[in-house]
Amino acid sequence: MFTSVPSRAAAAYRRIAAETSVQSADPHQLVGLLFEALLRHIKAAQGAIDRQDVVTKSESLGKAVRIIEEGLKAGLNLRDGGEIAANLHQLYGYCVVRLMQANLRNERQALDETLSLLEPVARSWQQIKGPGPAYLQPVPAAGA
Repeated sequence: MFTSVPSRAAAAYRRIAAETSVQSADPHQLVGLLFEALLRHIKAAQGAIDRQDVVTKSESLGKAVRIIEEGLKAGLNLRDGGEIAANLHQLYGYCVVRLMQANLRNERQALDETLSLLEPVARSWQQIKGPGPAYLQPVPAAGA
């Protein structure tokens, strides 16, 4: 059954919170934790490909794709975020495609590429202080 994007994003945040015990984290910290988990799952998939461990590779890449789609990508405010939000949206979409290709074809190179694209974004995110940039602020409800 289809669930709404906010519901899926909330579920992604809950999963990360359960893994890292961050029930009191603010939204900025949660995005940072999503990045940490994402990079960890991609690296686990790299190791799994090296070991020819198909199950771990598939599980790790499935989790990585969900973090991007339900956490990072779904959390972007495309209306107010301007060019940065649009660029991140495209980057995340491209990374999902590459992760899926890596899973289907056992392509270590696709994982290396994805890490090389996402690690600088994750490092940059860690340098941001406060509630985060406008492109991540929630879209106000209609009539608010």
